[in-house]
Amino acid sequence: MTTTAHFWDRIAVKYSKQPVPDEQVYQTKLRITREYFRPEMQVLEFGCGTGSTAIAHAAYVNHIQAVDISAKMIEIAQGKADAQNIDNVTFEHANIDVFSLPDESTDAVLGMSILHLLDNKEDVIAKVYRLLKPGGVFVSSTVCLGNRMPFFKLIAPVGKFLGLLPILTVFTTRQLVESITSAGFSIDYQRHPEKSHAVFIVAKK
Repeated sequence: MTTTAHFWDRIAVKYSKQPVPDEQVYQTKLRITREYFRPEMQVLEFGCGTGSTAIAHAAYVNHIQAVDISAKMIEIAQGKADAQNIDNVTFEHANIDVFSLPDESTDAVLGMSILHLLDNKEDVIAKVYRLLKPGGVFVSSTVCLGNRMPFFKLIAPVGKFLGLLPILTVFTTRQLVESITSAGFSIDYQRHPEKSHAVFIVAKK
């Protein structure tokens, strides 16, 4: 995990300056997510990166706890929040594997562009299920390279060994859905934009 954190620390500044690949798709994801929000909600986002999504949602909920394994990403995220006077998002340098909250204490969990960057996504999904209150939602956007680029299973380990890629797991949309539903979730919304590798899912406990 230290190697993974180092990778994201190293590219954090460059990452923070990159534009959203498809602004229209991103705004659609924000809009759909907000349909599930209520003003009193407590939200957790893991793999929050430089904080853009947490900050964009801050006005729609009571509080967002946002964590990431990269200290540099968190530093940039906190700077953004401070610049915009946003005080209901708490950014913390933490690994979701060991981050602690009481079971059934959270109304919604966001995992945006992160599940494919884990080598234990089933364990993390199971933890998300435990943290959510009954009726809570897990919102995710996940790159499913197995749909069109299954050969990446061979490339990813080499790229990680050379320091060119982080952990990158390859699976299909069907396999992702099975991982989510096997944890106990039901799929409430699913969207896979044409020409996109990312699958957007809202799953309900």
